[in-house]
Amino acid sequence: MKPPSLSTCSHERIQPFGIRSPNSDFTLSQNAKTQNGNITPLEVAIQQLDLASEVLDLDSTVCEILKKPKRSVIVSVPIKRENDVINVFTGFRVQHNDIRGPYKGGIRYHPDVTLEEVTALAMWMTWKCAVADIPYGGAKGGVKCDPTELSIGELERLTRRYTTEILNIIGPYQDVPAPDLYTDAQTMAWIMDTYSQFKGYMVPEIVTGKPVNLGGSEGREGATARGLTYCIHEAAKHVRMRLKGATVVIQGFGKVGWNAARFLHEEGCKIIALSDVKGGIQNQKGIDPIEVYEYQKRAYPSHYKGTLPLEYDGCTRITNEELLEIKCDILIPAAMENQITEKNVANVNAQVVAEAANGPTTPEASKILVEKGIFIIPDILANSGGVTVSYFEWIQNIHREHWTREQVYSKLRCQMVKAFKDVFATKKDYETDMRTAAMILAVGRVAAALRTLGLWP
Repeated sequence: MKPPSLSTCSHERIQPFGIRSPNSDFTLSQNAKTQNGNITPLEVAIQQLDLASEVLDLDSTVCEILKKPKRSVIVSVPIKRENDVINVFTGFRVQHNDIRGPYKGGIRYHPDVTLEEVTALAMWMTWKCAVADIPYGGAKGGVKCDPTELSIGELERLTRRYTTEILNIIGPYQDVPAPDLYTDAQTMAWIMDTYSQFKGYMVPEIVTGKPVNLGGSEGREGATARGLTYCIHEAAKHVRMRLKGATVVIQGFGKVGWNAARFLHEEGCKIIALSDVKGGIQNQKGIDPIEVYEYQKRAYPSHYKGTLPLEYDGCTRITNEELLEIKCDILIPAAMENQITEKNVANVNAQVVAEAANGPTTPEASKILVEKGIFIIPDILANSGGVTVSYFEWIQNIHREHWTREQVYSKLRCQMVKAFKDVFATKKDYETDMRTAAMILAVGRVAAALRTLGLWP
C-alpha cells in the first residue's frame, strides 16, 4: 500500500492526548442494530468509521470520540390540531462533531424517524463536510410525524414548537439547520422567524435553504442534484462513458431525484425509469422528467401528497425493487437508506452508481458492487452539493451579500470537482475503492483537527 500524499491532514498514527482508552464498542440497543433483520444506518456508519480508522491506524481514543455524538437531544413537541385535540410528537437533534466548525445538518419530518437514524445521519454529515472541505461539523434533526396528515397550520405550529425546544443548542455559530425529508424553504422560514423573535432582531444566518426573498441562496433548491451531476461528469471521464445518450435510472422523485433527472435530461442523458415511495415507471425509449413533474403538480397540488403518475403514457409500471435491477449506465438511488443490499446487489446492472441518498447501500453490498467493477460515487461525496451551497448561503447571510446564480454554480462546480479529485487521489494512494477513499479522507481530516486542538480540560 502506498503512503498517502494529502496536504490537508496527517496520516501518521494519531495519539492525541498521550493516553489510550480501553477497547470498547459504541453501545447500541438491539433495536438499533437491526431493522427487520437488516443492518441499520447507524451500524453502517460505525462500520464505515471502523474501516477508515483501521486503514489510518488511528488511536482507539480518537475512534471512541468519533463514534459518539457530542450531544443528543430528545424533545417533546406538543401542538394543538385543527380539531383542538393536542397531539404530542417526539423531536430529535443530534450534534455529532464540531471540531472543524459549527454543526450543520437538516431537519426531517417522517413517521419512521428514530434517534439511531438521526445519529447516523449526523455522523455522515461530519464526513460529508470534511470531504467537501467546508468548515462545518455534522448534525441532524427530526420530528417523528406524518407530514401528509398535517395541515399547513399544524406544520407551522409543529415547526415553531420544535424550534423553541432546541433553541438553546442552535445558533449561527453553533448549529445551523437546513431542510431534509418533507421539510423545505417554508419550514426554514418558520425556524428563522421563531429564532429571530427570541433574539429581538432578524437572524437569517440561523438556517440555510430559506426562500430567496429572506436571504436564501440562488440555486439552493437544486444544489444537491447539481453537485451530483458534477460528480457524474467526473466519474464518466474515468469510466470512459459519453453522457449524451447514457441511460439513467433514478429511485426517488423528490427534490434531489427530480432535479437530477432534469439536469441529466437537459444534458442529453436518457431517463429510462423513475420511482417514488409508491412505485415506478419505465420506458426504454426515454421519459421526459419535466413533463412527468408538470403532470404531478397538476394532479397533486399539495407538496406532500404528490406521487408519480404510475399509468403514464408509454410507460410500464414497476416496483422500486425492480427498478434497482434495470440495466442502465447510471443508477441513482435518491430515496432512503438500505436500498441496495446483499439480497439484490447481484442483480444491479449499472456502470456507475451515484448515491444521491444517504446510506442507500449496505457495506456488504458495496463490496460486491466494487467486485463487479461498478464505479461508486459514495453518498458523502455525491450529495455534498447541498451542504456546500448551504455554506455559501451562510457566508452570504453573515456578510449581508447576495450572489448571482452564476456565481453560486461556478463556486459549486469548483468545490465539487476538487472534492471528487481529492477522493480519487486518495483512492489511488491507498489502492482502494471510492467509498473507502472518501471515508479515509474525511476521517483523516477530522482526526487531524482533533489531534491538533487536543482535549480540554
